[in-house]
Amino acid sequence: MSAAIALVCVVVLTLQIRDRWHSPDVKPAAIAEHTTTGEAAREAGARVQPTDPKLAVEPQPDGPKPAQPANPN
Repeated sequence: MSAAIALVCVVVLTLQIRDRWHSPDVKPAAIAEHTTTGEAAREAGARVQPTDPKLAVEPQPDGPKPAQPANPN
């Protein structure tokens, strides 16, 4: 009896987390504007805009470079 209950619990838990097995569906701003994301943004008084493109060359951070950790072997 307990094995059957455990099996049912495993199946239910597996079905509840199955959406985490797939990568999220990321939509561009032009498409998201016309879906529920855009509707929710308009209702909240916001706008859906594309992100700024990443710089081709990132600036160097100020300060010294971090030291390499010692090899414990």
